[in-house]
Amino acid sequence: MAGGGAHPLNPIVVAIHGGAGTITRAAMTAEKEAAYRAVLATSLAAGHAVLAAGGGAVDAVLAAVRVMEDSPLFNAGRGAVFTADGRNELDAAIMDGRTRAAGAVAGVTRVRNPILAAHAVMRRSAHVLLAGAGAERFAQAQGLELVGPEYFYTAERWEQLERARAADVVALDHDGAAAEPRFGTVGAVALDREGNLAAGTSTGGMTNKRWGRVGDSPLVGAGTYADNATAAVSATGTGEHFIRAVAAYDVAARMKYAGATLDEAAAAAVRDGVEPLGGRGGLVALDRRGNVALPFNSEGMYRGVVRDDGVPSIEIYGATGPRS
Repeated sequence: MAGGGAHPLNPIVVAIHGGAGTITRAAMTAEKEAAYRAVLATSLAAGHAVLAAGGGAVDAVLAAVRVMEDSPLFNAGRGAVFTADGRNELDAAIMDGRTRAAGAVAGVTRVRNPILAAHAVMRRSAHVLLAGAGAERFAQAQGLELVGPEYFYTAERWEQLERARAADVVALDHDGAAAEPRFGTVGAVALDREGNLAAGTSTGGMTNKRWGRVGDSPLVGAGTYADNATAAVSATGTGEHFIRAVAAYDVAARMKYAGATLDEAAAAAVRDGVEPLGGRGGLVALDRRGNVALPFNSEGMYRGVVRDDGVPSIEIYGATGPRS
């Protein structure tokens, strides 16, 4: 029952991704892998701490995503990729599975934590998606931290842009560079003691992107979706394909209308929805029973799960099968 009182048998779960299309096994060093695992563990711990203290799924998602936004390792927040104009344009969304309230921002350039701006849109406005300068004015009015462009800069991302410019390509964090992650979008899903779900996603988009391009991450139903009746979903990958497949909602729809299990629905959303369009990537999905699915069709996906015991399970490569 949505919004009911806490029950000792209700599990708490946080599942996260730090992007699909990881650094290839051949190029991954022990030091770099340890760095990624450390941030993923910190993200899981932040989300778990909220839930263990009796907090809600939405707040757990915020806590988990903020950790990854603040890390230069991922294509979100501080480590975002650069556009063709040499700027960082950030997108984020969050959705509450209990009420299906949602908030999102697109194309912001000065908000330190875009996931907080998305949350403010959900909680403190009559809208779902705000973009560009208007979204930044709203974030400032809500007291959120704004930063200068130097905050988001990393030498690695700038070098990616220069290579993309030289090749005249638009790349996904960064296609064609085997030693670098390709889809660094971050996301989290959570289940709280009251049985409520939430999902959130944050990204810097595509290296060398033009014309104010917006991907799937801030679009409800494409890259982010949550409904207590079905699942919470956060996606990562080639955004245009996830938009066309309405991938995040596709998971929920397969469960609601076809009676699919979470595992079946999540796998089909990638295999039968995104992949036939030529898309690559994956998603994390979570239902109210605490089942987690983590399908992807790339070499790997930075991902992790933590449950009541607080012990994180973190993977980068390996099978695409679910963890239940």
